[in-house]
Amino acid sequence: MEDDIRELYQEVILDHGKNPRNFRHPEDATCEANGNNPLCGDRLTVFVKVGEDESIEDAAFEGRGCAISVASASMMTDIVRGKKVVEVDALFDTFHKMCMGEEIGETPAEFEDDLDKLMVLSGVKQFPMRVKCATLAWHTMNAAVHGDSAASTE
Repeated sequence: MEDDIRELYQEVILDHGKNPRNFRHPEDATCEANGNNPLCGDRLTVFVKVGEDESIEDAAFEGRGCAISVASASMMTDIVRGKKVVEVDALFDTFHKMCMGEEIGETPAEFEDDLDKLMVLSGVKQFPMRVKCATLAWHTMNAAVHGDSAASTE
């Protein structure tokens, strides 16, 4: 059964890596940041439209990277839409812990579906260099919504 799950996870990563969602530059973005993972060569820009109520109305990205990096950015831009910035901060913290193999504690109910989707990326915990690939888009999103123009995995 574990091989079936691993194969499914690989298929999801490859699908998002080859056919990324929200791969575009929205003209009405209110903030953006450039992300860089020098060890893998991943480089991306995350564009976010934050509403007056601090909710993310739109999220997109452009750039190049490995399948894990692009898949993570693709999934992230779908998941964060409609959430408040403070919720995205908490989700990022939980996702980062999951990727690092750290204890995440009790998952808030509002994040269960999102974390189930992101579980496909949790296998990176076995490969520390790949954690940076999986979390680059999230670091970059975090930089963008908090007023920084750049993020790096270094």
